[in-house]
Amino acid sequence: MAENYGVLSNSRRNAPSDGRAASASHELWQPQSNIWLIGVVVALAAFMEVLDTSIANVALPYMAGSLGATNDESTWVLTSYLVSNAIVLPISGWFANVIGRKRFFMMCLVIFTLSSLLCGIAPSLGAMIFFRVLQGAGGGGLQPMAQAILADTFPPRLRGVAFALYGITTIVAPTVGPTLGGWITDNYTWRWIFFINLPVGILALLLVYRLIEDPPWVKRAKGAGIKFDYVGVPLLVLGVGALQVMLDKGQEDDWFGSHFIMILAVLAAVSLVSLVLWEWFSKAPIIDVRLYKNLNFVGANAMMFVLGIVLFSSLVMMPLYLQSLMGYTAESAGLVLSGGGLLLLFLMPVAGTLSSKVQARYIIAFGWLTLSLAMYYTTQNIDLQISFWSATKLRVLQVFGLGFLFVPINLASYVGMPAEKSNNIAGLVNFMRNIGSSIGTSMVTTLIARRSQSHQVYLVAHSSLGKPAFSLAVRALAARLAGSGLDITTASRKAYGLIYGTLIGQATTLAYIDTYWVLAVGAGVMFLLSFALKRNEPGGGREVAIG
Repeated sequence: MAENYGVLSNSRRNAPSDGRAASASHELWQPQSNIWLIGVVVALAAFMEVLDTSIANVALPYMAGSLGATNDESTWVLTSYLVSNAIVLPISGWFANVIGRKRFFMMCLVIFTLSSLLCGIAPSLGAMIFFRVLQGAGGGGLQPMAQAILADTFPPRLRGVAFALYGITTIVAPTVGPTLGGWITDNYTWRWIFFINLPVGILALLLVYRLIEDPPWVKRAKGAGIKFDYVGVPLLVLGVGALQVMLDKGQEDDWFGSHFIMILAVLAAVSLVSLVLWEWFSKAPIIDVRLYKNLNFVGANAMMFVLGIVLFSSLVMMPLYLQSLMGYTAESAGLVLSGGGLLLLFLMPVAGTLSSKVQARYIIAFGWLTLSLAMYYTTQNIDLQISFWSATKLRVLQVFGLGFLFVPINLASYVGMPAEKSNNIAGLVNFMRNIGSSIGTSMVTTLIARRSQSHQVYLVAHSSLGKPAFSLAVRALAARLAGSGLDITTASRKAYGLIYGTLIGQATTLAYIDTYWVLAVGAGVMFLLSFALKRNEPGGGREVAIG
């Protein structure tokens, strides 16, 4: 089938050759296929990729047992995927410019689907890690290319709704991933976590080949004077790889108390700083860091970074709390998250529609404000007696603010930016969210562990036999246990054990409250910064940037 690059109107062909001619062509080009069908296809591919960032988490113990590895070794199944995924994200725009966006998107689909099959039949942990690296590399191009395709396919007045469709995949997929992974592992085998990608990947590949087109400006840019960056790529691999491994293993190795983590931190800092400097002055950069000369783009990226932190922090905290302190199963904890996921299915289209009528920065400010209030409300209502429905309500309140952030932040990142930069913009925005997600997950585990220790020290200091209230509680509990048939010595020991367990639970709960406070303050700061974003013309072109 011959490549088809859409149709330009007569007014486009006769457009004047002044500075606005290129912008006019961007607005007048339309793909031949139905834009909503295109949106569903690219969103399906992105959903499949994002789902794989979380679906394997709950299956790690089963993988370890099946592949003859320890639980600590099995975590490399997650780390290897995240590292390769993060490396490809910022350079996906370069690949799209070299070989064409549609061709690159299809290559990523092929790599992701085939590596999913290989992961499912992996005979050893080493093979699994290698195949996960391939899978992450293939998946790294799917998210940014899906976003760039939507940005170019949909007219400005519908771009918000298109990003809402994409946002549903990006935010809902991590929510349903652990639940789906747990169900598949319990009812079948962990290998089916990877096999389910095969029919979806094949279907998406066929539909992309049939429906997706490269716009004329993407076609013109393909391979035009682009050279491989032999300095930038190694710096990117070293910097991002070291950063991701450091974030994933930091808490496990006591952070900077470990020489391994220290080496990774230095390597990441030196490599990433050198990368930015090199790319800034390079004549053929693999990452277009000069986009950050636009302060509005910097602000939008910063907000997407914080959104990644808050999204994954809150996504990790609630099920972890319910499973570790309340005794919930993975499936039950996942059901608590499902209410928020259902709400997002409704809120994303609402936010997309509002974005065509209201300035993006006002929607963003509303989202951060409600998110900050939800996190504050959580600090006042989470305890060891929380019920299933109360936990579900807290999660729904947290998600409400998130629903008004993803779409307008993405829209804000395109304000004042030319259409031919869509591939690069999408790659950098998704990279910032990816790194924010990794930092958010590490931040949560570290804060909870450190603050639990601090609260435990304080509570233990006030729980000794020298404290009348503590002595009275121990004697009362021991008496009740003795009344149930235990001898007095055993009853006394068991009373101390039960009270100590309660103390640990209280200390951990206070640590969760502290962490939610951090998220509340962070969202509050973002609320204030929202008004520093440039005004956009709701429903207008991306080139508009006022004030």
